[in-house]
Amino acid sequence: MAIDLRLDPGEVPLLLDLYHLTMAAGFFEHGFNDTACFSMWVRRMPASRGFLVAAGTERFLEALEEFHFDGAALDYFDSLKLFKPEFLHFLGSLRFTGEVRAVREGTIVFTEEPVLEVRAPLIEAQLLETLALNQIGMATLIASKAARCYGAARGRRLVDFGLRRSQGADAGLIAARSSYLAGFDGSASVLAGKRYNIPLFGTMAHSFIMVHESEREGYANFARTFPHLTTLLVDTYDTLRGVENAAAVARELEREGIRVQAVRLDSGDLLDLSRKSRRILDERGLHAVAIFASGNLDEHKIDALLRAGAPIDGFGVGSAMVTSNDLPALDAVYKLVEYQGKPRLKCSTEKATLPGSKQVFRALDSVGRFLGDMLGLSEESVHSVAQSFRPAPVRVEPLLATQMREGRRVPPRPSLTDARQVFLESWSKLEQRFKGLQRPDAYPVGHTGALKAMLIEQRLQVPGRQA
Repeated sequence: MAIDLRLDPGEVPLLLDLYHLTMAAGFFEHGFNDTACFSMWVRRMPASRGFLVAAGTERFLEALEEFHFDGAALDYFDSLKLFKPEFLHFLGSLRFTGEVRAVREGTIVFTEEPVLEVRAPLIEAQLLETLALNQIGMATLIASKAARCYGAARGRRLVDFGLRRSQGADAGLIAARSSYLAGFDGSASVLAGKRYNIPLFGTMAHSFIMVHESEREGYANFARTFPHLTTLLVDTYDTLRGVENAAAVARELEREGIRVQAVRLDSGDLLDLSRKSRRILDERGLHAVAIFASGNLDEHKIDALLRAGAPIDGFGVGSAMVTSNDLPALDAVYKLVEYQGKPRLKCSTEKATLPGSKQVFRALDSVGRFLGDMLGLSEESVHSVAQSFRPAPVRVEPLLATQMREGRRVPPRPSLTDARQVFLESWSKLEQRFKGLQRPDAYPVGHTGALKAMLIEQRLQVPGRQA
């Protein structure tokens, strides 16, 4: 019998809510399946968050390439006694045939800006809502949290320690991938290393020390077994005594050609312990032995430690990053914005949408720094939108690009390394005042005149649609 810790390829299309199937059946029966455009964006974030890092698109597109309902899925739908045979037959032949436009993974974006637009027959596009929000929404959430840690670390090494605290196996994989994309140096997750070629990092658990009769023996045995993974965990008993023992073992191992790389602090007052640990190591001539810290860290704690001058060279970040503990969910939405070539909008209080297929235009200065964004209609040109910015930018770039056409990927397919580079370049171009951890400045995002005019026109038509 197969274990339940799995997601078979045939089950991926079933990552949807029941109402998507019932709507699809209604659309099918009444002849609604013309071309539709759905847009995905984040409505709002708390004042402490100033930006987002787009992630998860590649996983979503991979799923679209194989999207179909197999016999087992159709049998299950039939068992629900909700759907007519004609509709189930239709689903059996359904494949994704549409177009996907998206920002590149690793791109820094802001609220209200679409990260994805799907243009396809209505039923195809509607059935993708849950999958898009689940995969792109969570990946973007974690990448954005990881980027905050990256900024706080000021160039120190960062390692994902989050798998054991992630909210499910897939969540742990998403976190490892998203954090590496957003500047982390690697992960402790072996499956993520295998699947995504992410560099792996690891030390030891306290149990390795505890099974030995002496701490020094534990350190020596581990270092001799793994001479290239010699980060020694020093807080099993008394932390500073552990550092002294690690230093003694490090000096002994030097004669064998083994170099201890670091000591790891995992609890206690990390500022005080790191200072005292550095002193112990330096007094013994071990200036090259680094100090690595872990234990319930987040961007705020990392920032506070480094502001106080903690001599810490790297950080392992787990629970706070993998759960995005201060913002555990994004207010992300996937909404219909066009049908049969006509704009559509929703007017619900605090949940209103902007009509029409859109493009995000980014203004850049002479050295490539971000000046501001303009949200406009997809048919608008870079030249016409450039005139809407004040002051006039040196260059304007559209962010949404076609990544799938007629159900097939548009080459080249970016790698995770490509996405990481996109992030690093984006990060360097965004001013620090927009990246603050507490109350960052609001990044300027405007609307083009054409988008404003369309919104007014569509609002005027609402009374007629409600008649």
